[in-house]
Amino acid sequence: MSYLDEAATAPVRREVLEAMWPYLTQQFANPASQHEPGQLAARALEDARARVAARLGARPGEIVFTSGGTEADNAAVKGIALAAPRGRHVLVSAVEHPAVLESAAWLTRWGFEVQRVPVDHDGVVSPQSLRDLIRPDTTLVSIQYANNEVGTVQDVAVLAEVAAEYDVPFHTDAVQAAGALDLDVERLGVQAMALAGHKIGTPKGVGVLYLRRRVPFEPLVHGGGQQRGRRSGTENVASAVGMAVALETCAEPGASSVLGARRDRFVADVLAAVPTAELTGHATRRLPGNASFVFPGRSGESILLDLERQGIYCSSGSACAAGEDEPSHVLTAMGYDAALAQTAVRFTFGAGVSDEELATTVSALEKAAA
Repeated sequence: MSYLDEAATAPVRREVLEAMWPYLTQQFANPASQHEPGQLAARALEDARARVAARLGARPGEIVFTSGGTEADNAAVKGIALAAPRGRHVLVSAVEHPAVLESAAWLTRWGFEVQRVPVDHDGVVSPQSLRDLIRPDTTLVSIQYANNEVGTVQDVAVLAEVAAEYDVPFHTDAVQAAGALDLDVERLGVQAMALAGHKIGTPKGVGVLYLRRRVPFEPLVHGGGQQRGRRSGTENVASAVGMAVALETCAEPGASSVLGARRDRFVADVLAAVPTAELTGHATRRLPGNASFVFPGRSGESILLDLERQGIYCSSGSACAAGEDEPSHVLTAMGYDAALAQTAVRFTFGAGVSDEELATTVSALEKAAA
């Protein structure tokens, strides 16, 4: 099997499972309990929080553990918008993950106006496009760090600076960025950031919301007041520990540049083997393990089926939109017509995928796209 769909979910890493195991077995107590087993769990939880914070250049009190990236995005978009006193205008990019787009759409039921910031043909948001749409009543800007479908990376630090000029909180969905891009929240200048563990080697079901202190926030989940009241509910200690380990170990120094060079060779080989194919997303400002294409005149789904018969597993876009017949909103926002957008195929891989597997994929794709 050649698994080239790590943007959907990455393999669980052994070191993550080993770190989680004690909190799934012997040290299983509730971290809110005052007895010694509970306090052991509480100390493990706070250690994980501190380690995640250190990885992000944040304070431990600014880290909220969630059930995944979708919850983190929902909490940021809804929680900041509902708590902000200045107005009811929200800006999101046109290529956001559904977790952000649907959260913003939900806000319209409560009187908010949502506008989408346009992107160019490479999927890039320009600072001027953002500046042109900010108003005195803008209460939140949400622009993802790296796109889950086409891999384009936004200059979040510059875009956050634009929002800061108008004192507007800036949230970024960094789910795809972890392990590949700088996550230091001070350098990025963001007030909120969402991460998901299963993209970097944890089991599915854990995420992180970074929420800068003093940012007004209305929690989505109420109850026992855990995590400083920002996300009530008994914490998943084992997953929090796994998240800390995953963030600390998901990328070796220089790994992104090495993976990016392999991606570039793969892209070049695909374009040589299938001359009608077109790379989607920015050619250089993209995630190192993302290579996405459209294949004019072919069905993306038929190509996926042909590859799967040969043991090669990839996708046509976001796994969160699997089963939908509509063309990718990301590609149509980038200017692709609906018919061409439905020919999309995405290959996403990490360092564990061999050069031989990539070469085999190129050969198989040449036959499938013929």
